[in-house]
Amino acid sequence: MITLTEAAAKRALELINKSEDYIALRPGVQGGGCSGFSYTLKLSDAPEESDRVIESAGVTIHVDKKSYLYLMGTQIDFVTEDLQSGFRFINPNAKRTCGCGESFSV
Repeated sequence: MITLTEAAAKRALELINKSEDYIALRPGVQGGGCSGFSYTLKLSDAPEESDRVIESAGVTIHVDKKSYLYLMGTQIDFVTEDLQSGFRFINPNAKRTCGCGESFSV
């Protein structure tokens, strides 16, 4: 399962509701980054045929099967620190993360 904190759900709904085209959040994993994999996060207009469709805190999440394997158990948070804000992945499957927290290895 992938879950959203209250702050992440609130921000995701703000972004989704700003557009008539998007209905869900799409977290993912791609190769790259200094630790091997990097996180992606986009808005989704429809699920792909092989996507898992999850609901968390009132937000629909579309995630492809490959990414789901790496993101099972992950919590997505939205944080504001000093002059920066953004989504943060808290992934129990990550064995190592880079200093900036944007990439990981399993």
